[in-house]
Amino acid sequence: MALDKAFVRSASKGYTTVVPEPMLDSVTYFSDNLSMPSAFVNSLLQGNFKRAGTAALRFALNSTIGFAGLADPATDFGIPPADTDFGETLHVWGFGEGPFVMLPIYGPSTSRDAIGVVTDLFTNPLSYAPQRPIKNIGVWARALDQMGNRGRYSDVVDSILYDSADSYAQLRTIYLQNRRFELGETDAASEIDPYALDTEGF
Repeated sequence: MALDKAFVRSASKGYTTVVPEPMLDSVTYFSDNLSMPSAFVNSLLQGNFKRAGTAALRFALNSTIGFAGLADPATDFGIPPADTDFGETLHVWGFGEGPFVMLPIYGPSTSRDAIGVVTDLFTNPLSYAPQRPIKNIGVWARALDQMGNRGRYSDVVDSILYDSADSYAQLRTIYLQNRRFELGETDAASEIDPYALDTEGF
């Protein structure tokens, strides 16, 4: 929150004010495309060969006719998203989510997903490219994408961080409900008490 107050909040608002919406979308497409090799590897580790093929196809299309990932023709062709990570891989392998944690700068997570965040740095084949700038591009693209999200959803983020009586409890509930839903645990929200929160509209 100190970093957000000192820099991120104002910088993200300025970024989204100056940069046109189509360019913000291109940054998102580029960042998402760079995550496809990692999604491919994690899909294989999960035994989800269909999604692995989808990730490979999306990466191939968006990296070529999508101008190195700056556009998203794969979606226009009806190819579904292929988002996954090593945290989900651990979930498929039967590891529990563990306690909720707040990672410095990164934000809300669980101990299982925190391991996934670190491991994903090594499961992405692009990390082993001979030219290190390729690796660094992925980091900067992700950072710019998150900066854009902070600016786009500034009112919602501000209401959670600064206008709520217990921002930690709200972040915990929102993150766990969303993450469990992503993993198919649609009935798990009731287990987050006593921090139950109506997230309708978020």
